[in-house]
Amino acid sequence: MLPQKQAEEAIVSNLTEMELETREEDKDEEEQQSLFSVKNLLWHGGSAWDAWFSCASNQVAQVLLTLPYSFSQLGMLSGILLQVFYGLMGSWTAYIISVLYIEYRSRKEKENVSFKNHVIQWFEVLDGLLGPYWKAAGLAFNCTFLLFGSVIQLIACASNIYYINDKLDKRTWTYIFGACCATTVFIPSFHNYRIWSFLGLGMTTYTAWYLAIAAFVHGQVDGVTHSGPKKLVLYFTGATNILYTFGGHAVTVEIMHAMWKPQKFKYIYLMATLYVFTLTLPSASAVYWAFGDELLNHSNAFSLLPKNGFRDAAVILMLIHQFITFGFACTPLYFVWEKVIGMHDTKSICLRALARLPVVIPIWFLAIIFPFFGPINSAVGALLVSFTVYIIPALAHMLTYRKASARQNAAEKPPFFMPSWTAMYAFNAFIVVWVLVVGFGFGGWASMTNFIRQIDTFGLFAKCYQCKPPPPTGAAAAAANHH
Repeated sequence: MLPQKQAEEAIVSNLTEMELETREEDKDEEEQQSLFSVKNLLWHGGSAWDAWFSCASNQVAQVLLTLPYSFSQLGMLSGILLQVFYGLMGSWTAYIISVLYIEYRSRKEKENVSFKNHVIQWFEVLDGLLGPYWKAAGLAFNCTFLLFGSVIQLIACASNIYYINDKLDKRTWTYIFGACCATTVFIPSFHNYRIWSFLGLGMTTYTAWYLAIAAFVHGQVDGVTHSGPKKLVLYFTGATNILYTFGGHAVTVEIMHAMWKPQKFKYIYLMATLYVFTLTLPSASAVYWAFGDELLNHSNAFSLLPKNGFRDAAVILMLIHQFITFGFACTPLYFVWEKVIGMHDTKSICLRALARLPVVIPIWFLAIIFPFFGPINSAVGALLVSFTVYIIPALAHMLTYRKASARQNAAEKPPFFMPSWTAMYAFNAFIVVWVLVVGFGFGGWASMTNFIRQIDTFGLFAKCYQCKPPPPTGAAAAAANHH
């Protein structure tokens, strides 16, 4: 009886594989037939290239403008080395997340679970592989990080537009852009970010090279000094901003789920990171070389560059890109909220948009309370990114494959450059310890110290953070003119 049962199971397994292959072939045929349709070209993306554009576009948005500020805190050498170090570490943990997603999905599909109208999210992967406590931890950290990631985009919008039009203060601009970004509720899923991801990467590419070229054309300011690193608080604040820079893979699972063939994701994030290095390293180095310690009091690089058409173009492009990145950060939150209120399966875009609106309101409010462009990046990096995309994925991988049977039946084996499961375990353990001690420990202390200093200096609900003081009027102006 046993051989017969095994034969039957083999037949069922082969049939399932054949059905999956047939579906993939049908899907490929449909994709080829509709390749040149406008809707497919602009709206419905799911290829490996779409995923690459999404990862690269989402990884470096407004943080591009704060990296010179981080270099002034870290010094040139530490700034470059930490970018490379955290970039490669972020690529590894993105790979780990992709492996766990494939493992979870393959297990569920063996149980005949369908994901036709359901977007898999990171907390569901943790729940399926490790249980409800891990689900709760993943949900709490991921949602809080994405919430504050969206807040940061609104703050960045207000900070940037102020350098084109300073007739309105930054708080008023936050009100305006909060309303604009709320329109992202109409974008159903990451399938529909094809044209936005493509444009977004073009915008950050222009801005990065504008910063580098404009800094070299401007030259070094008179008496420029490069004294960083001077204080431990500043050093670890800058380091956690870079940790935040390369921790943009909190939406990895949603991007993978939007792919036609998620198995192709493996090294996409690494390829995206290597391209991002060509944007972040030249721009941050050049601006720091030109302005040095002046950047310590100017967290937005635009504030030190001369006003001209090129700078205005960069500001406008970054504004559009921040709208896109706001959508990237908010879309997973929309999915979670839809699942909570039972609207995730609803096909009506308008109904889903209406249901999503309550998610935008707290984001809007928090951006008005904490308008500290730059310092808030470091605080979020230390307290949230450290766990969300570094510690939790590395620990989850170690626990998922702790048993020999799990390793033997793993959907994804160790990559070619890792000699064994033991090496993977050791590397993941190193990431957990490093990020816990340096990122969360020292980084949390430094970034919160700096963040509290901003509150003490500018206060909550600051009307115009790091704005130029208004010109003197009346008697004060007359006295100034006299002198």
